[in-house]
Amino acid sequence: MKIQISDLKTQYKQIKSEIKKKLDYVLERQAFILGEEVGALEKKIASYCSRRYAVGVNSGTDALILALAALGIKDGDEVITTPFTFIATAEAIERSGARPIFVDIDPGTYNINPYLIEEKITKNTKAVLPVHLYGLCADMDPILKIAKKHNLKVLEDLAQAIGSEYKGKKAGSMSDAAGVSFYPGKNLGCFGDGGMVVTDDEGIYKKINLLRNHGSEKRYYHKIIGYNSRLDNLQAAVLNVKLSYLDKWIEARIKNAHFFNVALKGCPLTTPSIPGDYRHSFHLYTLRTPHAPKIKTYLNESGIDARTYYPAALHLQECFKDLGYKKGDFPESEKCSGECFSIPVYPELTDEEKEYIVMKIKQFFGK
Repeated sequence: MKIQISDLKTQYKQIKSEIKKKLDYVLERQAFILGEEVGALEKKIASYCSRRYAVGVNSGTDALILALAALGIKDGDEVITTPFTFIATAEAIERSGARPIFVDIDPGTYNINPYLIEEKITKNTKAVLPVHLYGLCADMDPILKIAKKHNLKVLEDLAQAIGSEYKGKKAGSMSDAAGVSFYPGKNLGCFGDGGMVVTDDEGIYKKINLLRNHGSEKRYYHKIIGYNSRLDNLQAAVLNVKLSYLDKWIEARIKNAHFFNVALKGCPLTTPSIPGDYRHSFHLYTLRTPHAPKIKTYLNESGIDARTYYPAALHLQECFKDLGYKKGDFPESEKCSGECFSIPVYPELTDEEKEYIVMKIKQFFGK
């Protein structure tokens, strides 16, 4: 049996006719850059994330880069974030001219530990960039309290957590702005790269509208130096179809995760931590064990696409060696990098496939 980490082909087959109809609509009009589908999606995503504004850009990475620029982050500034995430988070900080300042994670949630943030604040600190990793929100209340105390901006990295909730609040709704990714493998993914910034701040909204389109409001007239970072109409058309299914897909992910949590009881594994007042959207279902490398290989050989997200914490990556960090600086992140692995949890998993995954994990542990 072969089980991929995600099954976009099966998802596509279920909505193929709707997707084709939308794409045909765009193709007939030959309007590809921005356009009515982008405008419609921006309104829907803003509403979905409980925000006033949304601006479509060409990737989740650009969403963070442009949001940092709109927040006024510049050369010489410092932005606090986690070392246990995809590189785009810290990469965006570097691209803004600022310096990423890493804070270790809470080993129970894999998200930034808010109680370690304040000791890293200096006169150059201008923002905090928490990541809602794997679909579980970071603990935002203490983060926001610290940010308010020190007059810091807060930018949520929403790449993996659209549809997640924190104490009744939508992920992406609790900060100055949030960056969304529509990479194909995300819970809400397009057919290429795509992203969005959501915010309640009209000034941030207007600034990102300028930045994404070469600093221009009127064709051939440019107020500022910007970027070429526009969400295209074809990708927005796909997302407008998929968005109507998102909550249904998330509920299926939650159901699958619950199945695994129950079925894997008794195995020497740590299953995902889900606080009672959070909604985990399960972009990834991540398990933890000191035997992660061996069990991942065993599952791969059994046809199960188990993967490690992320095998090397950012402070140990070669591209960040100039930051001066060393092994041992963030022990929880480093430990998780070697002990965490993810198994398929996508909505289309069959009962047979789920049972096969559980059987193979139990076999590995001699259960």
